[in-house]
Amino acid sequence: MVNIRPKTTITMKVNGLGDSHSRSQISVRDVTSVIDEPIERHGTNEGPSPTETLMASLIGCTNVISKKIATKMGFELGDMDIKLSAKFDRRGVLLQDEVDTPFTDIVLDITVKTDGTAEQMTAMQVDLAKFCPIAKVIRGSGVTITENWTTQPL
Repeated sequence: MVNIRPKTTITMKVNGLGDSHSRSQISVRDVTSVIDEPIERHGTNEGPSPTETLMASLIGCTNVISKKIATKMGFELGDMDIKLSAKFDRRGVLLQDEVDTPFTDIVLDITVKTDGTAEQMTAMQVDLAKFCPIAKVIRGSGVTITENWTTQPL
C-alpha cells in the first residue's frame, strides 16, 4: 500500500472582483460569495461586510477544528451553536484615526451537543487554541478571545 502524505504548506488562492465601492465578488475553488456593506453604509446588503466576514470565519474555524480534535480524541461533537460578540473600534474604517487593534475583545458563547467528558472537552479547548488558524492570527494581533462553552448530551 502506498502511503500518501498530505502537503503541510500550500499556496491558497482566492480571487476577488470589487464591482462597486462596497461590493466584492469572491471566488474560491468552485464557490462564489459576496462581501458587501449594509444599505445604511451605501452597500447593497448582499453579503456580510469585510469585518463581519472575519468574525464569521472565526466561527467556522472554531466549528471545524473543534470537531476534528474531538474525532481524533475519540468523542463526538454534534450541533454547535456559536454566538459571537466583538468590541469593534470603528474609527479606522470611518477614516478618523489609525487604530492598531480594531477588535479589542471577542466573546464566543458556544453550546454543543457532545458525548465527551468534561476532561475531554477541556483538552479539546486547549488544542483548539493551538490549532485554529483564524483564532491564532486574531490572538496574535493582541485581541482577547473568550470562549464560554456549554455542553448538552448528544
